[in-house]
Amino acid sequence: MQTMQIRLTEKQIRRIDSLVNRGVYPNRSEAVRDAVRKLIGNE
Repeated sequence: MQTMQIRLTEKQIRRIDSLVNRGVYPNRSEAVRDAVRKLIGNE
């Protein structure tokens, strides 16, 4: 797996952190990976 750097707004980060804090995702990275999979599919 390769690494990619992205920039998000403070609001986007807060919303991702909210999902992590509620236990929807284990961490920020997994939340972003899931969003990407939903956008482009799991290839």
